Amino acid sequence: MINRSMIQSAVTMGQLQTKLDLIGNNLANSQTTGYKSRSADFSSLLYQQIDNQSDNLADTGRLTPDGIRIGSGARIGHTNIDLSLGSLQETGRTLDAAFLQEGHMFEVLVPTEAGIETQYTRAGDFYLSPLNDGEVMLTDTNGNPVAGEDGERIVLEDGFQSITLNADGSVVVRRNGAEETAGRLAVVDAVRPRMLEAVGGNRFRIPDGIAADGLVTAVQPGETVLKSGTLETSNVDVSKQMTDMLMAQRAYQFNAKSISTGDQMMGLVNQLRS
Repeated sequence: MINRSMIQSAVTMGQLQTKLDLIGNNLANSQTTGYKSRSADFSSLLYQQIDNQSDNLADTGRLTPDGIRIGSGARIGHTNIDLSLGSLQETGRTLDAAFLQEGHMFEVLVPTEAGIETQYTRAGDFYLSPLNDGEVMLTDTNGNPVAGEDGERIVLEDGFQSITLNADGSVVVRRNGAEETAGRLAVVDAVRPRMLEAVGGNRFRIPDGIAADGLVTAVQPGETVLKSGTLETSNVDVSKQMTDMLMAQRAYQFNAKSISTGDQMMGLVNQLRS
């Protein structure tokens, strides 16, 4: 029984450490543009339900209550992504854009070992990166190309006087006193955000082996989805994260104490045997 309790505590401590890492990541990104808070839900591992009590407890000598469970610890069942809106901060910068609805994301073309992969982000702080032949490309803050509605990079011929991101995601430039639409940002709606996999850099991807259909759907052209000159701040609630961290630390210390106590009891048992 002592060994089982120590195993339960050891297993649970490993999962609590993962939750603490998750909370630490949330706190570290409390000022990151468009960052979405993540939380961990726990579930029980294999457990045994003991409800075979005898009618005559005096004969058996057993006093444990009916229906007691003997478990094997806890594990993180899944990680949730909170896609609720963060606060909107006016920047006045023409290449900044913030979503007005939950679940909407930009598409970013990210180079990987397997080739170019489409990933998703809520961060709308874009930049222009120069290319050859007098062209510029719209990129995210990490230099990755931002995808247009055709799935390709948004490349513009240099020499325009101004550039604007409209509310429907269209990229409009003024050249020689006239306006022209140079492309439109690809915007998708995350229908099942819990299925998306965080890959760092404030981006998400569709896990391997899972079809994109049913996870994300394209937002139709013409819909008002953006507010230009504005950035969405992180939706991390620092006070809640600090509370969750304290609770996780206390649970971690409790399980560590359980292992220490079990080790001391095993030492006493060995001394009695000798």
